[in-house]
Amino acid sequence: MCGSYEEILKQKKHFHFIGIGGSGMFPLVQILHQKGCYITGSDNNETDTVEYERSQLGIPVHIGHDPANLAGADCVIYTAAVSPENPELKAALDSGILVLERAKMLGLISQGYHNALCVSGTHGKTTTSAMITQILLGCGMDPSVVIGGKLPLLHGSGRVGKSGLLVCEACEFNDHFLELSPDISVILNIDADHLEYFGSLENIIRSFRTFAQKTSRTLIVNGDDSNTRKAVQDLTGKEIITFGYDPACDYSAADISYHPETKTTFSLLHHGKKVIDIALSIPGKHNILNAVAACAACLQVGVPPQALAAQLKDFHGAHRRFEILGTKNGITIADDYAHHPTELAATLKAAKEMHFGQVWAVFQPFTYSRTKILFDEFVQVLPIADHVILAPIMGGRETNQYGITSEDLAAKIPGSICLPSFEAIASYALSHASPGDLVITLGCGDINKCSKMMVEHR
Repeated sequence: MCGSYEEILKQKKHFHFIGIGGSGMFPLVQILHQKGCYITGSDNNETDTVEYERSQLGIPVHIGHDPANLAGADCVIYTAAVSPENPELKAALDSGILVLERAKMLGLISQGYHNALCVSGTHGKTTTSAMITQILLGCGMDPSVVIGGKLPLLHGSGRVGKSGLLVCEACEFNDHFLELSPDISVILNIDADHLEYFGSLENIIRSFRTFAQKTSRTLIVNGDDSNTRKAVQDLTGKEIITFGYDPACDYSAADISYHPETKTTFSLLHHGKKVIDIALSIPGKHNILNAVAACAACLQVGVPPQALAAQLKDFHGAHRRFEILGTKNGITIADDYAHHPTELAATLKAAKEMHFGQVWAVFQPFTYSRTKILFDEFVQVLPIADHVILAPIMGGRETNQYGITSEDLAAKIPGSICLPSFEAIASYALSHASPGDLVITLGCGDINKCSKMMVEHR
């Protein structure tokens, strides 16, 4: 046993992060830094996050992995993406110092809060967690926060508050969310993803049920989603609150109206009675449900209804969630984290409903296994865009044992094109799109580098 979070903070003074630039690592880095811990780290690539950690937090970050980088560390934290053969991880394990996978460390942190609000679901976790964070901070509460995307209000994705309230994104990847100790849990939806680990949708539902069982007090679940309903069916010993479009849900949305550009309005109902009117400044029907879930969670912890409307109106999204980066030659450039077919469909439908001329989807598939398993679904949803440009698959933690390429996708998507580099994609998109069009990069890898190239293109 490695002890409790507080015991670790008392005993360990120097934390070293392997893969310190990762989106899941960044909030832990911020939290431990705010706690006064000394932090070092390493990563394979220079990224905006690495630059921020160096320049704003003063953290020494090494590019490349070398056992020498561990000097002085008494606790090492690593991500699931790190290979067992990583020289720093091997050296740390051989040295006998405390080594924790990122999810384990987050689980320990969650134990230190009596009001841990954990947001789960295959899609929408970061946006909903960010909405909740914006609402809580905006109405004077002081939560600690761990979310998977940067929120401008936080200047990052993590913070240490002085209350017993924690807002935490709960990711199902490799059952990481089962490390958490939630008091209130949100289940946004359950879909087939990470099948290289889970094997089947039934196994995913089973894991979400275990997560729900671990929740001590309240479950806030999508009553419209059959998989979610199955996961919580017949659970006892905790309050279950439903949300959805169906008026039979405890919380629902009514009188939905879409306005030019990104504005959406709706009435939040509780048991059929209006609570308050909400105006969203982010696009897409899917974000209405995210907002209803966020409202239900915030009301559960004592937020007054008026604060919901005030804060959600000022919420303009988390980093890489339909983020408008700028314009070039009259072409709007945006970036989104969507990487699963369901997410791609939601984002592209939202884009098509907006004021743009034509929509250009620039998609970077992430992992060979997901591309292979969900191949037909990708082929079905990507043509929602008017034009599709494909980048090479980012393998991440995998090798291409599946023999799959982006060219295989392009062969099945009429009119699409596959290009070998971000530079080639940026040049092609800007030379073929017209003023008034939208070019949106999509994927959870590093495709956002391509959108930045477009904005900065000369």
